[in-house]
Amino acid sequence: MSTDWSKRTQAVHGGTRRSQWGEVSEAIFLTQGFVYETAEQAEARFIDCGPDEFIYARYGNPTVAMFEQRIAALEGGEDAFATASGMAAVNGALVSMLKAGDHVVSAKALFGSCLYILENILTRYGVEVTFVDGTDLEQWRAAVRPETKAVFVESMSNPTLEVIDITAVAEIAHSVGAKVVVDNVFSTPVFSRAIQQGADVVVYSATKHIDGQGRALGGVIIGSREFIRGTVEPYLKHTGGALSPFSAWIMLKGLETMALRVNAQAETAQKLAEALEGHPELVRTLYPGLKSHAQNALIQSQLGGKGGTVLSLDLRGGKPAAFRFLNALTIPVISNNLGDAKSIATHPATTTHQRLSEAQRAELGITPGLIRFSVGLEDAGDLLADLRAALDSSAG
Repeated sequence: MSTDWSKRTQAVHGGTRRSQWGEVSEAIFLTQGFVYETAEQAEARFIDCGPDEFIYARYGNPTVAMFEQRIAALEGGEDAFATASGMAAVNGALVSMLKAGDHVVSAKALFGSCLYILENILTRYGVEVTFVDGTDLEQWRAAVRPETKAVFVESMSNPTLEVIDITAVAEIAHSVGAKVVVDNVFSTPVFSRAIQQGADVVVYSATKHIDGQGRALGGVIIGSREFIRGTVEPYLKHTGGALSPFSAWIMLKGLETMALRVNAQAETAQKLAEALEGHPELVRTLYPGLKSHAQNALIQSQLGGKGGTVLSLDLRGGKPAAFRFLNALTIPVISNNLGDAKSIATHPATTTHQRLSEAQRAELGITPGLIRFSVGLEDAGDLLADLRAALDSSAG
């Protein structure tokens, strides 16, 4: 496959492998294992399994391999390992490289499950974790040390949409030999250039924009071939976090239309944010594409000025107003996913970040009135009218 293709072309054709039948759409190989012609062939494959040879679906599968190769090419990485969910990708990327006595520095503005892995799982096994304000480079410089093995960031944080300077953080991390792990869900593979900007490892919840239609769970870890095959694969193939072939096929189909969907969603998100900013029922409108956003200048250089598909609205009346707003919506659905073709509204304080203490939520800016709004593919005018009507209802 050509490495000179644009992202849109890679998303349609990257990694394609056809059977003897020459099918147009990628084949789904629904099998848990593979047959060997001889005992000698079986022995040889367990010693050295080639790129077009497979042993067991937990180790690899032709459909899954197509997805891995396509997303790696799209992201600019050498290789990838697909996982059963986005959180399996975060866990696999971090746990596979760390051991007792290692040190990790992480931005503190994270999705609740990411925080759980860092605060509860890694520390349980003797890994020390330091949290910093991800937008403050001086805190990063003060936190890293010789035993720092990894730094972890969400390139755009969930749900307060802080944007991390990947290039600057990577320079700090690499000065002590640490790997930079970037959870890139909100930035999307369409707008991201994280590896080019210094990330060593990129993880995605493929459940979000890659599928983008609410059908299946999936995740993926992207990085150097040495890291993926030498560090990640041994951990994941023995602990069982593999993506199913059917889900991999769904993700391949999602990649074909992802750029069209994500660009349309981001365009609508920009329109909604500009129209709602300053609304009397809102304390603040958070969207990286707004000039008022604290990291708007960084968005121009890091993501080509694209603010993404998600905005957050902080309602003046707190939780009661937020609930009235949610219950008044007629087009968006109330759920906890994002990056979907359908617009989705979420109340993080009582759902995705509910396990955090009130003090932790306050520190992260997750107020009782905050709504995370994932913009879908509906008409922008219809969405705006619905949001304005719901805001009117939120006043009580």
